[in-house]
Amino acid sequence: MNEQQRPRFTYLGHSTVRCDLPGGQVILIDPWIDSNPVCPQAVRTFDRLDAILITHGHADHMGDAVEICQRHKPKTVVANFEICQWLTSHGVTGCSPMNTGGAQEVCGARVTMVPALHSSSIQDGDRLVYGGDPGGYVVRLANGFTFYHAGDTALFSDMRLIAELLAPTLAFLPIGDLFTMDPRQAAHAARYLEVEQVIPVHWGTFPALTGTPEGLRAELDALRVACEVITLAPGESW
Repeated sequence: MNEQQRPRFTYLGHSTVRCDLPGGQVILIDPWIDSNPVCPQAVRTFDRLDAILITHGHADHMGDAVEICQRHKPKTVVANFEICQWLTSHGVTGCSPMNTGGAQEVCGARVTMVPALHSSSIQDGDRLVYGGDPGGYVVRLANGFTFYHAGDTALFSDMRLIAELLAPTLAFLPIGDLFTMDPRQAAHAARYLEVEQVIPVHWGTFPALTGTPEGLRAELDALRVACEVITLAPGESW
């Protein structure tokens, strides 16, 4: 598939990814921009924002969701039921809840929510609110190009089923360690998923996140997995 048939992905730092679809629609995954310390100022604004996908409730993934929705008014905001209820109670419109195993159409693409092994909660003032189950998203465009954003997750063997049922060719995988997979586990994830390319996320934002793309590349080589690691600095596009 040539470059004109797949989205243009811009890494906004941490786990936040902007996806410019071939048809011109813009999807933002895990809206953490304004308070994201590594997100460059030049990519913090949008001329267009059609949809937002939220993997789970932690502030480093949806900390700016309400403000971004108020500014840009995306038509569709996808998250699990609990997060959508919370967003709606804070004035966000266009919420389209789903849950693990379900799928819906977003911007002409089929979006499937898949499991993630993590936790999920929302900091609401001085309260910690239940954020439902965490998840990831597999996005299949009308032209067949399919990518997977894993959100925050540990390694789990059912990633093989994601490969079998949904067949993504590109995966955004967390590699930072401590709160998610480290590079070794992410290399096994890439093997289970049978993806051709991985873009590492959730690394380098804070000193505690010690995993690196170079470490992932070395672990893939050790496993003899033919998977290209595409390293993007915050603000860079592919």
